[in-house]
Amino acid sequence: MRTIVYPGTFNPITNGHTDLVERAVRIFDRVIVGVGTSTQKASRMSLEGRVELCRTVLAHIPNVEVCGFTGLLTEFMQQKDATLILRGLRTVADFEYEFQLVGMNRVLAPEIETVFLAPAENLSYISSTLVREIAAYGGDISKFVAPEVSAAMRAEYAGKQ
Repeated sequence: MRTIVYPGTFNPITNGHTDLVERAVRIFDRVIVGVGTSTQKASRMSLEGRVELCRTVLAHIPNVEVCGFTGLLTEFMQQKDATLILRGLRTVADFEYEFQLVGMNRVLAPEIETVFLAPAENLSYISSTLVREIAAYGGDISKFVAPEVSAAMRAEYAGKQ
């Protein structure tokens, strides 16, 4: 069984993330969406809240498991007995950052390989950072995320502009 782990903070999960999961299940037997924490990214939404949103948004896709994790991705991969990482590439800047991660992960766990997929062209400009920014100012994010995410973000930022 070919299992791939799609890690990220999913802060929040966007239509671009969903597109990558939909693409991955056509290639791999099982996709594990690993919702993680980051020392570099502050999140208003709890890890548990982000996991639940991912589960809700991805519920229509077969062979997808959503798990929260803290710590190193390579350790999470070992716990899940997985050796493939899925990463999305939207821009050249993404590639430069992702290439650094590949190198670090190879040193930490040489058995792990990274697979890159690009989202649909009409979704390539969407980023969680931009979605959060729009939501923080009370803007409409419904074109970029699932309805459940839009509602959760409205609630998260209600009265906090």
